[in-house]
Amino acid sequence: MPETGPATAAHEPSPKTPPAEPTASAPDTRQGPAPGPDSGSGSDAASVPAPRTEAAPAAPRGATAAARRTGLLVMVVLGGLSALPPLSMDMYLPALPEVASALASPAATIQLTLTACLAGMALGQLVIGPMSDKWGRRRPLLAGMALYVLATAVCAFAPTAELLIGFRLLQGLAGAAGIVIARAVVRDLYEGVEMAKFFSSLMLISGVAPIVAPLIGAQVLRFADWRGVFVVLAAVGLALTLLVWRRLDETLPPEQRHTGGVGTALRTMRGLLADRVFAGYVLAGGFAFATLFAYIAASPFVVQEIHGASAQTFSLLFGLNSVGLIVVGQVNGKLLVGRVSLDKVLACGIAVVAAASAALLLMSAGVFGRVGLAPVAAALFVLMSAMGLVLPNTNALALMRTPHAAGSASALLGTSSFLVGAAASPLVGIAGEDTAVPMAAVQVCCSLLAAGCFLGLCRPWRGRGAAAAA
Repeated sequence: MPETGPATAAHEPSPKTPPAEPTASAPDTRQGPAPGPDSGSGSDAASVPAPRTEAAPAAPRGATAAARRTGLLVMVVLGGLSALPPLSMDMYLPALPEVASALASPAATIQLTLTACLAGMALGQLVIGPMSDKWGRRRPLLAGMALYVLATAVCAFAPTAELLIGFRLLQGLAGAAGIVIARAVVRDLYEGVEMAKFFSSLMLISGVAPIVAPLIGAQVLRFADWRGVFVVLAAVGLALTLLVWRRLDETLPPEQRHTGGVGTALRTMRGLLADRVFAGYVLAGGFAFATLFAYIAASPFVVQEIHGASAQTFSLLFGLNSVGLIVVGQVNGKLLVGRVSLDKVLACGIAVVAAASAALLLMSAGVFGRVGLAPVAAALFVLMSAMGLVLPNTNALALMRTPHAAGSASALLGTSSFLVGAAASPLVGIAGEDTAVPMAAVQVCCSLLAAGCFLGLCRPWRGRGAAAAA
């Protein structure tokens, strides 16, 4: 199929775009952070030269305009790609005891299958992001998805734990294509406020995955053994691959792609990280994501072991918190973005996360005496819901500054979140399973670091997000 195929689903409604906003294919949006409120003009903007590209005549408007007209379909495709990581991780969780028994391996060894997949997703983004800036979005995405299907199928027939760990690593590396390129495609198609709205809408799809993945995995185990989980994941990956091949057109025209090899990619990333404001959004998003990882790692023990709740109660609370994240994400995209500056919304989200974390720490430390599950669950719900204000806006604000290297910028965003989150997660169990203080302390520290990076590096009072309210 040609890289820029005919537009599909052309009769679907177009995403609303303010008339005064430049389109994503406007020629002046690919030359680095443009001066203006959204991009940090004046003394606040770091000098980030755009990497050398091929001869750059004005980009054809047809490809991106046609892709915008398929807004709902693109949202479904990109939402599915973004949901693949939690599906790959969480569908597998109910099968862990059975895997350990079937492969005659200790639980600690089988836990490495989760670590390997997570590490692959983190590192794969660093490789695939720059590849998509050089070769376009479709080819690396299709190659990564095809490799994901193959690696997942091999996992289903792995005879040893060591082979399973190895192919889970490959599964994560390949699955990273969906995460990193989905963000880059959004940057190709949308600008400013519309990009923030689209990221919030994506949460409606990708946010459901952590809720339903363990339930799907448990249902699969009723009819098959643990290998059946990987068969289902391979089928999901194959369906997404076919959907991308048939319905997702190329969004990065050839004249806007980068030349050069690994050295150029590394220089591009170094240039991006030299942009103080971009680095601030990346670090703020990474530390906020670490707060979320701490919750995921510790909440089963906090709810079930410390407060004595059943597994069903934990599942209900976990799902309720995920619903809060989705709902607030939709409020962000439908009501706040376009009326309030993105920096103000992000500041509010980080402040609420920090306040909820502090409340959890005070309750866990016994400042209010012995507290029951209800106030702890309420604080966790507030913390999780506030992530709907933080995660989409850090992505949007960071990518607004990098129209010339969306793939590399997306890779840095994703990798930093996974690595910081993975580093913070083990700390929640440092004092054992009988106290929630480590979880709350990690969350307080990470939320304060997120606030520090946002205020110290992004300096939002200088008004970069003012245009977002226009």
